[in-house]
Amino acid sequence: MEMDWIWGLVGGLLIGLGGAVYLLGNGRIMGASGILGGLVDGTGRGSAGERAAFILGLVATPLVLSALFRPDITTHLTDDYAVVIAAGLLVGVGTRIANGCTSGHGVCGISRLSLRGIVATVFYILAGGLMLVLFRHLLGVI
Repeated sequence: MEMDWIWGLVGGLLIGLGGAVYLLGNGRIMGASGILGGLVDGTGRGSAGERAAFILGLVATPLVLSALFRPDITTHLTDDYAVVIAAGLLVGVGTRIANGCTSGHGVCGISRLSLRGIVATVFYILAGGLMLVLFRHLLGVI
């Protein structure tokens, strides 16, 4: 088995473990977009410290772990920053429309057999596939 597959498996296990710990510790679903959204729109003032710590850990942990275990890591991300920014904004809008993201609907929702999480996951995977076909194969942007 290729190491990339093993690293993907390890990453998936860590995300699932993080979701379980968050649910057991807080009694809430680990939805990153909802946690960040509560900081941005002010609805999460009561738990702002917890939310900020979660987002900081979400960003810092992969950076630290990749520096320790995979300092030579490369990505195939486009060099066109306009595409990266547009993609980020579209993902943000999509998570607000869907009332959740891949961690909330995909990881936590499917593991709880939530019909809403399963349906949302099916639709955002299909939308992502369609956008890949459109932007890579038809428009040649990425």
